[in-house]
Amino acid sequence: MEKGSGIEGDRNESDRSEYHGPDLPPEIEARMLDRDVRRTLDSLPERLADRVARHLVAAGLSLADDPEVAHQHARAARARAARVAAVREACGEAAYATGRYAEALSELRAARRMNGSVDYVPMMADCERGLGRPERALRLATDEVRRSLDTDGRIELAIVAAGARRDLGQTEAALGMLESEPLHTHSRADWVARLRYAYADALLEAGRRSEALEWFHRTAGVDGNRQTDARERIVALES
Repeated sequence: MEKGSGIEGDRNESDRSEYHGPDLPPEIEARMLDRDVRRTLDSLPERLADRVARHLVAAGLSLADDPEVAHQHARAARARAARVAAVREACGEAAYATGRYAEALSELRAARRMNGSVDYVPMMADCERGLGRPERALRLATDEVRRSLDTDGRIELAIVAAGARRDLGQTEAALGMLESEPLHTHSRADWVARLRYAYADALLEAGRRSEALEWFHRTAGVDGNRQTDARERIVALES
């Protein structure tokens, strides 16, 4: 390295910036973190655990509105507690939200190695799709994993797997996967809108326009939280 180039100094400055993370407002307190997650920090010294917890809280609060800031907070927590699964999970979720799929996949794999949870698999599979590897996404969607997930996770994995089939040009196979899920349920859980939307979108790709319109309407009917743009799709199809 050329003497005086400043590269090492720039890297050290970047490392310090990541370690400190964004400012933590005083109203963000460690006690705001989920109790079960806080317990995973018990092995850390008290002041360190408090700082990590506050960064995790800040990451969670920022994730929807400012994922870049959430990512910075999660990385600051990671710089202090990289051996805590909940910290690696938070890093993975924040990286995923910012489109850093390779980083997200690495962090979620690490969290899974630490605690054995399959809950990360739907997001891991979607990261593989984001990296242009739909075959790998499908390999993650095993029957064993599906049986171990709760309903929300199982539906999310089905949606991702169907998307991977569509990435491979296998639209009919994608439709078959979605049709094996409870599309006609009377539940109004959030996953219902996501499932119906994925099905409507696949129908449209398959050229089944009238059926797609029907399912976009069915989606809008249960999408009180406006998770999807089903209403906009209906307007576009009906105009």
